[in-house]
Amino acid sequence: MSDHLSDAQNPSGVHNSGGRQAGGHLSDSDHLAVLGYGDSFERSMSPWANFALGFTYLSPLVGVYSLLAVALSTGGPPSIWWIVIVACGQLLVALVFGEVVSQFPIAGGIYPWARRLWSKRYAWMAAWVYICALIVTITSVAEFGAGFLASLFGLELSRNTTLVLALALLVLALAINFSGTKWLARIARIGLFAELIGVIGLGLFLLIFERKHSFSIFFDTMGTADDGSYLPVFLGAAVAGLFLFYGFEACGDVAEEVSNPARGIPKAMLMTIFVGAISALFSFGGYVLAAPNLEEIVAGEVADPIPAILAGSLGDVGAKIFLVVAVLAFISCVLSLQAAASRLIFSFARDGMMPGHKWLSKVTDGTKIPHNALIVACTAPALICVLIWFNDGILVAVTSFAILGIYLAFQMVVLGALRQRVKGWKPAGPWSLGGWGIVVNIAALAYGIFAMILLSLPGDSGSFFADWIVLIGLVVVLVAGFIYLFTARPDRKSDAPEGDAIAVAEAIRTHRAKQ
Repeated sequence: MSDHLSDAQNPSGVHNSGGRQAGGHLSDSDHLAVLGYGDSFERSMSPWANFALGFTYLSPLVGVYSLLAVALSTGGPPSIWWIVIVACGQLLVALVFGEVVSQFPIAGGIYPWARRLWSKRYAWMAAWVYICALIVTITSVAEFGAGFLASLFGLELSRNTTLVLALALLVLALAINFSGTKWLARIARIGLFAELIGVIGLGLFLLIFERKHSFSIFFDTMGTADDGSYLPVFLGAAVAGLFLFYGFEACGDVAEEVSNPARGIPKAMLMTIFVGAISALFSFGGYVLAAPNLEEIVAGEVADPIPAILAGSLGDVGAKIFLVVAVLAFISCVLSLQAAASRLIFSFARDGMMPGHKWLSKVTDGTKIPHNALIVACTAPALICVLIWFNDGILVAVTSFAILGIYLAFQMVVLGALRQRVKGWKPAGPWSLGGWGIVVNIAALAYGIFAMILLSLPGDSGSFFADWIVLIGLVVVLVAGFIYLFTARPDRKSDAPEGDAIAVAEAIRTHRAKQ
């Protein structure tokens, strides 16, 4: 582990540590030195593997499988257009993130970005919300993946089976992560191919050979609005996209393990959005067009329609092969989530901003990964899995706030970037939007506010707790975070630089000019 450099608070005073890259930009070690850090990790992750990490975290296969029935029963086939809408909105966010990570290619992503754009307290809350959301997301993916494992091995899906298989997924992902960044990259690439086969390959097969409806079905509300306006129904179906397009930020969580991250990571983020959108459209569209009982699905009479669609289209053997592909995708998804969470925890701890920071900020000498942070990223979801085993009714309660929490953390970075732009910040990384930066930044913030409003809309079950569970979960997390922040005051115990985006940009330009 490497502590802050002595001149962390004065980036312009750094020393040359390795020349510069082609095109006049700083070398990775020089760039990290300007930001106040020394090398802690091994840069063994290729740009392709970095994209694979983000894509398997985003996981269109997991997302579409999870949301298809809900989206169709809420808004009918036109709910597919939410994939396009949200992809465009999140593309704006990814563009903002691209400029930020290009100037600040630091492990941990959301937390160090928010700190350098605003303050330590601001970043603490952003990271706290995001860590909680990530831990819960890991739990939910492991729980849902347990169903695929049970189907693959012909096991009855009971509470005991779900717990054992979910824990097995978590431990397997931990073991792979423990082996080092190279194995993380390899499994991420395998997961990428599994995802592409499971979403694009299968989607094309269903579109070409098993299509039972015309493409006009995507403009047919199929009675979901009854006799009223379709707009409220369509807004209610926003789940079709909002629950899918996040994960691209994981590319930045491992920035210190990627060669030339200031150039490569922004491209990997954008590629994750583009390929994820195409994959999700093929997958969602293929299932809809191949569904023999689409009317029943839209009517909400089929809770899990995909197995029947696959069995009817692929046969028992084909459906079994798909299960293998799906299990690989789930393993890779849990793996990527664990890796992203551990790097965020490490970055948080490296700055002394959380309890046990000395233990959590350790990086092993051999594999150059934060073992202890990984243990936390596995143990916390495992404990939640045990709680769910005692009361499976809390699964919805503990996961409902996760997506809203992630969107909130995203928008805290977007807002921080806009604040710095207003103060005169001109991003100094090699990847830049130039004059379009502030326009894109404002549009990304507007989209994010719109998305959070949609995610916060109450249900209509008549139960206060059930209808407001998303906001209730988020309020609980925020209150707990504020209590710790203003009693323990971790921001006062850290000497990490904050709110220095403009100073760092100037230091980078000065340092680059002197070489």
